[in-house]
Amino acid sequence: MTSHRAFKARVRARMTKTGESYTTARRHLLTRVAAGTRAPADSDPAHRGAATAAAPDDPSGATTDPATIPRGPAARATAEHGTAGPDPTAAVAGQRERIPDALLRERTGRGWDEWFALLDDENTAGRSGEDTAGRSGDDTAGRSGAGTADARTHGEIAAWLVTTHRVPGWWAQTVTVGYEQARGLRAPGQGRDGGYSTGGSRTVAVPVERLFDAFADEALRARWLPEVEVRVRTATAPRTFRADWAGGPTRIVVGFVAVGPTKSKVTVQHEKVTDPRRAADLKAYWRDRLAALKQLLETDGDPR
Repeated sequence: MTSHRAFKARVRARMTKTGESYTTARRHLLTRVAAGTRAPADSDPAHRGAATAAAPDDPSGATTDPATIPRGPAARATAEHGTAGPDPTAAVAGQRERIPDALLRERTGRGWDEWFALLDDENTAGRSGEDTAGRSGDDTAGRSGAGTADARTHGEIAAWLVTTHRVPGWWAQTVTVGYEQARGLRAPGQGRDGGYSTGGSRTVAVPVERLFDAFADEALRARWLPEVEVRVRTATAPRTFRADWAGGPTRIVVGFVAVGPTKSKVTVQHEKVTDPRRAADLKAYWRDRLAALKQLLETDGDPR
C-alpha cells in the first residue's frame, strides 16, 4: 500500500511539472520502470543516504558530440571532471526528458527537433527563422549544433521565441533551456554562467505566516536548520526570504504560497553552487531538512 501511494505521488508530481494528464504521466513512469530505471526515492528515508551514490535515475539532457571540442559550461565540466563514477547532474531530468514531444507540440506548435533546427539556423545565420517554419525536425536530426547557441544569450533566445513565434513565456523558457542543454551549454540544474541551482519544496499543514516564521524567526529556524550560519538579505512576510548561506558564496531564495487557510507551500532555491556534486548533496540536504520542518510544525506542534 505504501509503495502504491508513493507511486501515485510521483505521478502527481510529474503532472504538476509537465502539465500532462494523470494517464499520460502514469504511462511515462511505468515505461521507465519497465525499462529498468529506478525512480527517485525522495519519500523513502532509507534511500536518502544513497541518493547521490546510486546510478542516475534519468538520462542527462546535455548531449554533446564527443568528437567536438567542449563548448559551454556543461561540456567543459564534463571534460574537467571526467566520467568516473555517476554524474550527479544526470539525476535531474533534462527538459527533453521532462516534457514529452507531443505535449511540446501541442503547446507551442512544434516538437523538440523542429525547435532545435530553427534555433540552430537563427543562431548561426541570424535569420528570423520564419523561412524555416515548416521544416521538419527529421531533416536535421543528425546535426550536432554544438556551440551554435553561443551566438545568443538565454534571454535573447527566449525573447525571440516569444516575439517571432508567439510562444507563451513559460514555454519559451522551457524550449530555451532544453536547447541549451542539448547543445552542451548547460547541464540539468545548471545556469549559463556555469553555476548550479538546486533545492526542494514542501507543502505543510500550517498557515503561510507560520511557515514564513520558520525561516525568518532565528530561534525557530535553529530548531530544524541547526548549526548553519544564515545571513538574511531580505525578508518580505509572508512571501519571500533571501539569505547568504554559511558565509557565502551560495545563497538561498525561498518562496511561500498559501494553499488554503491552514496549508501552505515553501520552495527553496539554493543558488550559485559551483560544483555539481555539491549541488546533488544540497538537494538531498534540503529534502531532509524540509521534511524535518514539516514534522516540527505539524507533529511537534511548534511549542515556543
